[in-house]
Amino acid sequence: MRIQLNGESYELPDGETVAALLTRLELTGRRVAVELNQDIVPRSQHTETALTEGDQVEVVHAIGGG
Repeated sequence: MRIQLNGESYELPDGETVAALLTRLELTGRRVAVELNQDIVPRSQHTETALTEGDQVEVVHAIGGG
């Protein structure tokens, strides 16, 4: 299936989850925020949130500061 990842077309196997995508991108364990079709996906839901054809995904690195 094809999704939009940070504005670019990206090919994934059918049924891929947000957690699997982060593993594929080597971002597991890093502080990132994931937006799926303009909604934030809580970290607790990454393993159960499946991606589908045409989804728009934004992955943003969280940066601390003050």
